[in-house]
Amino acid sequence: MNKPLMKEMHTFGEQKENQSSPSKKPTPPKPQNAITIAVSSRALFNMDREQDIYEQQGMEDYLKYQIQHEIEPFAPGPAFPFIKAVEAVNTRLRELYPDSEELFDVVLMTSNHAHVGLRLINSINHYQLFIERFCMTGGNSLIGYLKAYHANLYLSADSLKVREAIEEGIAAATVFSPGKITEVQETQLRVAFDGDAVLFSDESERIYKAHGLAKFFEHEKAHENKPLDHGPLKGFLEALGKLQQKFYAKGQRLDCPIRTYLVTARSAASSGTRALKTLRSWGLEIDEALFLAGAPKGPMLEKIRPHIFFDDQMFHVEGAAELGTVAAHVPYGIAQKFQSKTARDVKKEMPAKQLE
Repeated sequence: MNKPLMKEMHTFGEQKENQSSPSKKPTPPKPQNAITIAVSSRALFNMDREQDIYEQQGMEDYLKYQIQHEIEPFAPGPAFPFIKAVEAVNTRLRELYPDSEELFDVVLMTSNHAHVGLRLINSINHYQLFIERFCMTGGNSLIGYLKAYHANLYLSADSLKVREAIEEGIAAATVFSPGKITEVQETQLRVAFDGDAVLFSDESERIYKAHGLAKFFEHEKAHENKPLDHGPLKGFLEALGKLQQKFYAKGQRLDCPIRTYLVTARSAASSGTRALKTLRSWGLEIDEALFLAGAPKGPMLEKIRPHIFFDDQMFHVEGAAELGTVAAHVPYGIAQKFQSKTARDVKKEMPAKQLE
């Protein structure tokens, strides 16, 4: 056989192989270049049945059950729509910047035993999620691993682990399942933040708790040109803004797949100025700012339909969740010492055995 014919047959074989092979998964970005979201297995998936077995029957029966059911995918959990929306943003970013590693990178963080890993992998593949990084600590603390992954945000169903992360300076929140199923955007990631003790420090909240509402308004008016210090989730808002700028640079401001919201109990006229000036001083934009002057946040969030809402007070978290919003509690600031715990929060804080 002559060489030209051999070369032609070889080329044809390569083309046929390329046509028949499935498209390759994209390569995960390097952690130092990515916006890393660490999510626990019980935040991403509904594992209530399995948690009950663990608490009531112990580890061995729990592992046995997981192995027996490892080909059955878990049902989606509260953080599932958020992660799907994150992946939709990544798809758009890869179209605009094929060689960029400035993307979301999702890491599954779990204190589960490695035996549960197969069922988690099967579930991720079932839902076609792009999660390549796993960390299964077998009961050990996750904190060191979160730092090693450069986590920009940690979402968990375990309030004790979230508190531990917050104390170590890691942006973290306890995710709660909504009281009803609400349809959310699949192509636009919507993230809503409370202001004080979430994006901002709890400086103003301390004035309010110690001296009342009138002194709070007086303090904010006197300091309206002094930026507030940062709160635990400021860095995550910065990360979202950085990705938004990449879309703006391509003329897609009006079609940006990330939208951010400030949903605060502050009133616009008496204390809203300082909040907006603080964001401006940080060089950050917020797409929509809603000043509710103490009104419940749940009905407004029901209209916005964010994938997740962060607040430091369980009263607002519970109210949002009851109306269908996936709400996440940020255990930070002076309000933690004053708020009465709900039944759901007490359950999360019990020293009972927890697996993530």
